[in-house]
Amino acid sequence: MNDDEAPAAIAAAIARQVSAFYERHPYPPPIDDLPAYRQAWDDRRRRAESHLFWPAEPYREDRSILVAGCGTTQAAHYAVRWPRAQVIGIDVSAKSIAFTRGLKRKYALANLEVRLLAVERAAELGQRFDHVVCTGVLHHLPDPDAGLRALHDVLEPTGALNVMVYAPYGRAGVYLLQDYCRRLGIGGTMREIRDLAATLKALPTDHPLAPLLRNSPDFADRDGLADALLHPRDRSYSVPQLLDFLGRAGLAFGRWVRQAPYLPWCGALSSTPHQSRLVGLTAEAQYAAIELFRGTMIRHGVVAYRKDRAAQGSPVDFDGEAWTGYTPIRLPDTLAVRDRLPPGAAAVLINRNHTCTDLYLPIDARQERLLGAVDGERTIAQICGERGDRSLARAFFQQLWRWDQVVFDTSRAST
Repeated sequence: MNDDEAPAAIAAAIARQVSAFYERHPYPPPIDDLPAYRQAWDDRRRRAESHLFWPAEPYREDRSILVAGCGTTQAAHYAVRWPRAQVIGIDVSAKSIAFTRGLKRKYALANLEVRLLAVERAAELGQRFDHVVCTGVLHHLPDPDAGLRALHDVLEPTGALNVMVYAPYGRAGVYLLQDYCRRLGIGGTMREIRDLAATLKALPTDHPLAPLLRNSPDFADRDGLADALLHPRDRSYSVPQLLDFLGRAGLAFGRWVRQAPYLPWCGALSSTPHQSRLVGLTAEAQYAAIELFRGTMIRHGVVAYRKDRAAQGSPVDFDGEAWTGYTPIRLPDTLAVRDRLPPGAAAVLINRNHTCTDLYLPIDARQERLLGAVDGERTIAQICGERGDRSLARAFFQQLWRWDQVVFDTSRAST
């Protein structure tokens, strides 16, 4: 074997190990939850998701979607939530593909196709996609760069990529226990996993893994525990590493799927002496510094676009006057709490997808009236009216956007 063949042979061996792992431990654990999942998705939720990825484009329901590394249910979920889209799911696990095909038959998902295919071979599908979804997959590949380049190559020039990868600092406890399991030679048999679960009950209460054991669903069942601690291939990306990763694949960072945890205007950091220093940094440096300060992020979810993407209007921007033509759309997992309020607050806004406990936004009565006028149809200018306080509205709607309370349809805004 020559020097060029050796890395390829190693990568192929790792790929076989990963495929075999998911045959033994399909992930997520196969559950037929489509009826409940369908009830959770309506036009309001679809429109909010569409404008999170394409703020400057008119709402569409007929996009082509690739779910790369779809596991047991993710492709079926996308087919249900976007019934007018054409969805293709690919995965290396025959067991996962078989379960998804069973869901397709049971629920007559005519808009769904599934293929037994590795992410790196996505070009074999012979088409490009408006939306590519790859969450929790790239960090398990023998060559993540090859996988991400393959996704770039099947993304339409105006398409959007949704990627989630592991983050290192919040997973420190996971990596400690992964090394522990390797040293003890713990495998993936039912008895070994059962013994591992029993042993974890004796874990010190201040161990870095303890918060994840309490809060993460990955530790709730046998296959989830195996996926977290016994996976044959697992790496993570800090913010700078993730941005470099995207750049090497010809992709440009668009936004965080949930951005408030990364921004110096949100949460506890906004009231510290360091906030002004953070605001003075570039956006990339802000994200990297705040990841270090928070220290508990276990994953990064990002929206990315091709670097050669055709211009699709201006990004969300509150420096000029275009913002008055933005149409705000409430994100569906947000809510206003009106019990036990801080002094002067009419409500406190939270996004239930946030895991950082400092991410709550008190608003006063004037702001609450503006929020109450958000209906997904009126622009900010229409909400304010001719005699509205534009300065208040500018600051408040930018705040709502930063805190993951709204997305914007900017397709009708004049630049």
